[in-house]
Amino acid sequence: MPDSKEILRQANALVRQSGGHNPFAAAKLRGIDVQTTDEFSSLLGMDVFRWKHRAIFLNARMSGQLRRTVCAHELGHDVFHRAQARRAELCELSLFRAKTSMEYEANAFAAHFLIDTEECMEAAERGLAPCQMASLFETEEELVLIKLQELMHLGYPLRLPREPKAAFLRQTARKKAP
Repeated sequence: MPDSKEILRQANALVRQSGGHNPFAAAKLRGIDVQTTDEFSSLLGMDVFRWKHRAIFLNARMSGQLRRTVCAHELGHDVFHRAQARRAELCELSLFRAKTSMEYEANAFAAHFLIDTEECMEAAERGLAPCQMASLFETEEELVLIKLQELMHLGYPLRLPREPKAAFLRQTARKKAP
């Protein structure tokens, strides 16, 4: 199980390799085919590794911002949980069971990948609220809270205004269901 330091290290390495915080470019760099599908009702995304082919499937009904977040989350699964996906242990029929360590790790990876640490700390020092930071970083407020929580685990002097809702993506999926 990777710790906060390893998750940050892996996310930063992929940001450097891919030239930025674009999860679609990072997926392409890693040889992952990203596809959107209309076949999902409440499922937001899925990381698949079958027959030596890696793919991320994203719900076509999501906004661009949420699609970006879900893609980064699925990249986290590819980085840390590919062995489980290969053995079909990562079947996400009830996606984002956030109480599991794998889902938290994927969320933490997405937070580190999408939100630059220095920019996040500068925003926190300026006194921006998580909702303002979410707007600034074009991501979800809960992901900002996860980033701040992760930075606290790494020893940064921060205080959270509230705990992140670990199941925020699962709750988003339920809202999107027809």
